Amino acid sequence: MKTCYITGPTSLSGEVKISGSKNAALPILLTSILTKESIELYNVPILQDTINIIKILSKLGVKIKVGKEMYLNAGQIRNCAISNHMTKKTRASIWILGPLLARFGYAKISFPGGCNIGKRKIDLHIFGLKKLGATIKICKNHIIGVVVGKLKGANITLSKISVGATVTIMSTATLALGITTISNAAREPEIIDVANFLNNLGAKIIGAGSHKIIIKGVNKLHGGTYKIIPDRIETGTFLIAAAISQGNIICYNSKPKMLTCLLKKLTKTGARIRTGNDWVSLNMSNINPKAINIVTSPYPGFPTDMQAQFTLLNLVATGNSKVTETIFENRFIHIPELIKMGALAIVKKNSVFCYGVKKLHSAKIIASDLRGSSSLILAGCIANGNTIVKNSNFVTRGYENFYSKLKIIGAKIKNK
Repeated sequence: MKTCYITGPTSLSGEVKISGSKNAALPILLTSILTKESIELYNVPILQDTINIIKILSKLGVKIKVGKEMYLNAGQIRNCAISNHMTKKTRASIWILGPLLARFGYAKISFPGGCNIGKRKIDLHIFGLKKLGATIKICKNHIIGVVVGKLKGANITLSKISVGATVTIMSTATLALGITTISNAAREPEIIDVANFLNNLGAKIIGAGSHKIIIKGVNKLHGGTYKIIPDRIETGTFLIAAAISQGNIICYNSKPKMLTCLLKKLTKTGARIRTGNDWVSLNMSNINPKAINIVTSPYPGFPTDMQAQFTLLNLVATGNSKVTETIFENRFIHIPELIKMGALAIVKKNSVFCYGVKKLHSAKIIASDLRGSSSLILAGCIANGNTIVKNSNFVTRGYENFYSKLKIIGAKIKNK
């Protein structure tokens, strides 16, 4: 486990180039095995989660070349089973199940891992695959799937909105016979990006980004070239960095249209926001942010992946506020660490009540998950003194060159 050393307080200001979306890159990498032909991907973020997925694909026999562009060829896959030590490193590994079943008719994978932010069931993934005709068995810690003949299209209604299940069903149905309809589908921009990627390979998907997605199955997919969208969560994290430190920042290679809800909330705190086609800026110079209430919800609502960072903003803002988490039940594990730094907060069930303070002070704190770790590191940047963040390597799971980018905008930070 890594340890991060931060000296504060500093004003985080300057320019940042946003990397490709982690939450789009992971399913795109895994669904690439649906074709035997070569794929060329641009804007793939090189971070711990993508590295873990690359290792899984390589173990299956996918040929991968990593550079400025990423080249993949799954024409010679020789294995349809993935061991526990590989899948437990990332939640995204569940997305290999459907494509393996669609192309080879068999898959054996261990249960996926990831951050401990609450129950992250796979029941809707399995429900969708069964509706498409797969036989799924749970044997101890393994999921075994078998398809006799071909998968068949079906009308599938999800009992609750699920990004993960939407990706699984949508990608698997691309090679199923007939038409598949997903009702109550997730609407996240990353869903649209996966659909655009698959359509670029010859899939026939319409309606991605709405609550109803229709997939007309095709016999096979071909190769292609695709550029992954910018990471909206990374963009939001750097905007928060400037907001909590009375900074002035501009994020290039971003898509503000994917951040509408967050930008509205930041504007209410007093931030001056400007946007262009591929950039967004935030100016909080000489402004004390105002605390506001937020409630997380599926897109286009407030993203759960921005809750920890915005909670930090509320804890150093003027006034009191309430943050309610509706997606994951264990996503306030960073709050006790912030309290060690002088934050005033009370957690009650799925809400945290924030009582704004003028300053945080340094402390030895421990990170426990990806987004929580980013908020703790940012807290260290604005705290008085020298803050030590243990287990800081959680942040490398979802942010490319996070420390380097923070240094560019003024952070005094070392990672060992």
